[in-house]
Amino acid sequence: MYVPATTVPPMPALAPVGVVTSGTAPLSVPVNTALKVRSARLNVLENHRATVTGTLLENHHAGLPGQVVSLQALGRHGWHTLTRARTGTRGRFRVSFVAHRLGSHAVRLRFAGSLLAQGSRRRLGKLSVYRLAGASWYGGGGGLACGGQLTSSTLGVANKTLPCGTLVTLHYAGHTVRVPVVDRGPYVAGREFDLTEATKRALGFGDVGDVWSTR
Repeated sequence: MYVPATTVPPMPALAPVGVVTSGTAPLSVPVNTALKVRSARLNVLENHRATVTGTLLENHHAGLPGQVVSLQALGRHGWHTLTRARTGTRGRFRVSFVAHRLGSHAVRLRFAGSLLAQGSRRRLGKLSVYRLAGASWYGGGGGLACGGQLTSSTLGVANKTLPCGTLVTLHYAGHTVRVPVVDRGPYVAGREFDLTEATKRALGFGDVGDVWSTR
C-alpha cells in the first residue's frame, strides 16, 4: 500500500561558532597594570623586617584597589612567594617579610592579574640578610697568609677560620662591598674580621666597630 511521505520543515541556520549574536555585550579587555615602588628596605639584619611600599596602577594612572601583590624571591627552583599584601582604596600596598636566613637573593613584586586587569611584575634587586660582626682594620705591607702582598689597594679581609678566597659581603653606613678572605686574623677577642685599608675606605669604616656580614 502506498503511504505519502511526510514533509519535513527546513532546519533553521545555526550561528557560526565564535560569533556573538545580537543583543550580547562584548567581553571587556583587561586593562594594563604597573607596579610603582615608593620605598624598599632590602638590606636587613637577620630576624628583622624587610619592607616594600608602592602602588598598583591601572593604565599607569589610577590606583587599583582590592588586589593581591606578592613579594617573591628567586631560588634554585624558580620564583617563590615570601609574603603577600592586598592593595588599599587607592591601590597602595605594603609588603613586609621577617628575614631569618642569611644570604642574598634576587626579589621582585608580582601582581598575578584578574579578569579585568592584566598581571605585572617589578624587579627590585637583591634582598640581603646580614648579621653583626666585630671588625677592625690593618694596613702597611708584607705577605698575606693566602698568598700575595698586602698593599694600600688590596681589597679583602682577614679571618681566622674561613677558607682563603671565600667571598663575604660587608655592609656599613649605606656602603656594600663583596671581598675575599686574603689573610688570617684578627687575634683580638670579639673581632671577626680585619679589613684591609682599601676595604676600610670603600665602606667608610672607622677604626673598630661592627659591620654587617653575610655570604
